[in-house]
Amino acid sequence: MTHASSNKWLSYALLILLGFVMIYPLLWLFVSSFKTNQDIFGSSKLFADTYVWNSYSLGWAGTGQYGFQHFFVNTLKLVLPTVVLTIVSSVIVAYGFSRFTFPLRTFLFSIMMATLMLPDATVMIPRYILFNKLGWLDTYLPFIVPSAFATSAFFIYMLIQFFRGLPRELDESATIDGCNSFMVLIRVLLPLCKPALFSVGIFQFIWTWNDFFNSIIYISSVKKFTVSLGLRLSLDASSAVSWNQVLAMSVVSVVPCIVLFFLAQKYFVEGISTTGLKG
Repeated sequence: MTHASSNKWLSYALLILLGFVMIYPLLWLFVSSFKTNQDIFGSSKLFADTYVWNSYSLGWAGTGQYGFQHFFVNTLKLVLPTVVLTIVSSVIVAYGFSRFTFPLRTFLFSIMMATLMLPDATVMIPRYILFNKLGWLDTYLPFIVPSAFATSAFFIYMLIQFFRGLPRELDESATIDGCNSFMVLIRVLLPLCKPALFSVGIFQFIWTWNDFFNSIIYISSVKKFTVSLGLRLSLDASSAVSWNQVLAMSVVSVVPCIVLFFLAQKYFVEGISTTGLKG
């Protein structure tokens, strides 16, 4: 075996080892969803001697009036409008900053970028007071309405970088052909921005889907609980927690995010890489 060949196999072995280390928590989560409480906490072995096969059906049924199908529907009601409105509003703002010159443009851009450095904890109380005065507590409006006003500077900046990488000659050619600014955006730029749009959508979907902190602040009715709050509810239901059911529903809760990522993996990776290169 040559030196180059041995280095190649050594690299493969190292990558397989690192890959196993990275995927081990998910593997443990899935296998433990079939274990008993005694095996989960009493043994460090990955595989148990006895398995419980009804943890998914019992966990899906829930412990009270509402099952996890109800929590999944609630989560979709919250996540889907938030993702769509985030993409639309972020595109409009990013298009304005990247393609137009207007008064206070630099100042407004600086203010927007400064919000990236602002810790979320500093605006948590003022935001709660505002939403309370508006009567939006215990609704999904604190999540959906702000997304319609491009409140995520990270997504705006990502799209600005992508727009700046597109030649302005495309805009000029479309203008000569009779397109106005809106048509230039819709017909010329957006089809070229699919990787960046997919990146924004996936990020926003996963962050909102897994958001526990804001959900527990703004949502108090069990009938409006999301999946993350439903998992927490499973722990509160009784003193004797069936951890295999909790882990089973944890596995189910990550499935939509994993499926979405692999379905849009091509555009997601392309969007991240090209945004970084053109910045």
